[in-house]
Amino acid sequence: MKQIPKSEDEWKKKLTKEQYIVLREKATEMPFTGKLLHNKEKGKYICAACGSELFSSGTKFDSGTGWPSFDSANMENVELKKDFSHGMMRTEVICKKCKGHLGHLFNDGPTETGKRFCINSCSLDFRKK
Repeated sequence: MKQIPKSEDEWKKKLTKEQYIVLREKATEMPFTGKLLHNKEKGKYICAACGSELFSSGTKFDSGTGWPSFDSANMENVELKKDFSHGMMRTEVICKKCKGHLGHLFNDGPTETGKRFCINSCSLDFRKK
């Protein structure tokens, strides 16, 4: 997959302040504040930075955690990376195309996949079906 060669200054101009600190600096948005948390429309969730298709509305579920959650991802466009920050051992979810931080993957999902992709709402845009 061809990556997007942007400088940090270019990302700062393209993204909102909140999107920049989440996608580029790996921050986490406040729970229960995201614009897509309660979205129930059919469509695709795409990377807010580069437009890559990441998740389908059919895989979204309410985890009660305060962030959009999905039980599977479009793995052609998503990268998983070990994350040992903050004294924890987690799996970071990254957009392959722009290397933006999306959130984390946990193995406590309620569906048959057992997965919970816990994703920052501000790192996503929604494309209605």
